[in-house]
Amino acid sequence: MKAIILAAGEGKRLRPLTNNKPKCMVELFGKSLLQWQIDTFKHFGISDISIVTGYHNKMIKLPNISYFHNEKYASTNMIETLFCAKSKLDDSVIVSYGDIIFEKEILSKLIKSNQSISVIIDKDWKNYWNMRFQNPLDDAESLLLDDNGFLTDIGQSVTSYEQIQGQYIGLMKFQNDGVTFLKDFYNKCKNESILSVNPLNPNLDFEKSYMTDLLRSMVINGSKIKSIPIHNGWLELDTFDDFKLYEKKFHENTLDDIFSVSS
Repeated sequence: MKAIILAAGEGKRLRPLTNNKPKCMVELFGKSLLQWQIDTFKHFGISDISIVTGYHNKMIKLPNISYFHNEKYASTNMIETLFCAKSKLDDSVIVSYGDIIFEKEILSKLIKSNQSISVIIDKDWKNYWNMRFQNPLDDAESLLLDDNGFLTDIGQSVTSYEQIQGQYIGLMKFQNDGVTFLKDFYNKCKNESILSVNPLNPNLDFEKSYMTDLLRSMVINGSKIKSIPIHNGWLELDTFDDFKLYEKKFHENTLDDIFSVSS
């Protein structure tokens, strides 16, 4: 098993913390986001770790890591960042956004999944979003499941909580047929976008498509994507307000409500 961390982002909403460093190198509780993830992966014996860099890539110099660089990080999104590391997309591979940290138990659940494609979703997302946003629906996205826990919808704007059965956190695994489907579907959609509109999202250029656009389109085209439910235990560092909130809760010893630093 291997891991790919998508860490090309600039993190404009984290400024001034990202004025001179990439988003993934911002420190929380004494370690960079990247170091948090790498330590968690290595806890489970995952040593084949790749990082796809972008903004201020020379600031990322962690040892025993494979590096890929998205030269077009400023004009592309997560999908293109992932496929900069396409040579690593085989066998069983965990893909993680570079702006999250997660407890070991969450990664353990993902590792244990025998599904071809699995994504972590937070069933207790609402409490977490209420801490971060005045109106959670302004930031939350749709996520619907069938009776067996497979995705039927993801990544759309919402107007009600009934459209949300959890929140996708940016942590997933592809293996066996799932890896093949991912690569074939990406190539098919990219070729179609050259000749016509972007099949993943007609409102965007293909290179700016979101990962949720890809996952949703894969589901529509017959892919089975299994949800792995969790109940908090992770953090997304997206804005400077997030940073202030987490540091405040850490120093007040109330962070355990959502994330355990020692887990």
